[in-house]
Amino acid sequence: MGPRRLRIAAWLAAMLLAGVAVAAPPRVRIETSAGNIVVQLDAERAPLSVKNFLQYAADGFYAGTIFHRVVTGFIIQGGGYQEDLSLKPARAPVANESGNGLANHRGTIAMARSADPHSADAQFYFNLADNVALDPKPTRWGYAVFGTVVEGMDVVDEIGHRATTSRNDLADVPVQPVVIRKVVVLPDPGS
Repeated sequence: MGPRRLRIAAWLAAMLLAGVAVAAPPRVRIETSAGNIVVQLDAERAPLSVKNFLQYAADGFYAGTIFHRVVTGFIIQGGGYQEDLSLKPARAPVANESGNGLANHRGTIAMARSADPHSADAQFYFNLADNVALDPKPTRWGYAVFGTVVEGMDVVDEIGHRATTSRNDLADVPVQPVVIRKVVVLPDPGS
């Protein structure tokens, strides 16, 4: 092969490789009064949940919400209530993606919902343990996992050990509120 053909072949190979480049999974930093939590989101397996969460983050919705439910050894839940325990109005719910192959293992983030499997909107929770009971079964829906903690699991654990009480018809409310200051979408490390 002559030099001209080698240059053309190298150029074609470079163009093909450039077209194959895949963006890194999105990451967010949840800044709380207890410290920061960095989460890598799985947009490939939970596209609706990730898009929903990122839109709430972009809108600044989570600023001033709290972790209103702390169950030691189980979960910490937040993203819907404010410090006075008033519920922030959320957008329409997203479809349940619990059958996406992601499990409710320790350190994962998932969509909180009511008994209606398709009722998840803004609220989310972190798993403090492997909670297989929250995964889907052939006869029922589960809770959709959409990411994993990559930094700040110590913060999640610390929140998970907070003393709790009952307030305004809610159980397991931390005595000392943990406020979400903001959720920041982090830049792609490859860009």
